Amino acid sequence: MRKFARMKSLFAVICLLAGATLLTAENAPVRVTTPVNPNPKPKPVEVTTPAKSGEKAKVEGKKEAEPVIPGVAIPRPNGTFLGLQVADGFFKLSFYTAKKKPMAVDVTRAAVRWPNNRNATGPNRDVLNLSGEALVGNKKVLPPLTVTVFLTLLKGDGDDAKAVEEYVVAFHD
Repeated sequence: MRKFARMKSLFAVICLLAGATLLTAENAPVRVTTPVNPNPKPKPVEVTTPAKSGEKAKVEGKKEAEPVIPGVAIPRPNGTFLGLQVADGFFKLSFYTAKKKPMAVDVTRAAVRWPNNRNATGPNRDVLNLSGEALVGNKKVLPPLTVTVFLTLLKGDGDDAKAVEEYVVAFHD
């Protein structure tokens, strides 16, 4: 019986060694080499002449970088943009010109609705009110932050408020 037990232990050790060898072989790094071009083409050199006194130097081929709207950029029918983002845990709606420069808020407030992924009590709703140069909500936005947001821009106060623009935004942060 002892001989059989020794053979079982020996067999187990052999199996462990074989398994370890296979795992090591599967995880071995693969090296990929790229051929080196023996005759690389030289890069063209730009030659500029110094600007004359009183003239501005011209820089050809370089344009100003287009400003980036933080969050999700939403184009409006009048050519301007909205920027919807989550700042400090709350929705923030900023307004931008056609050249993507910040501009003053041109509506009274905005209503926001997004799905409630945490329980079945219905969608989350919030009203974004003026705070500085943007509309900001007062309800915390909890993760996940990849949701469909329904945004309604309102003009007027109280019962006279009218929806002037509506958007469905695929929001991601």
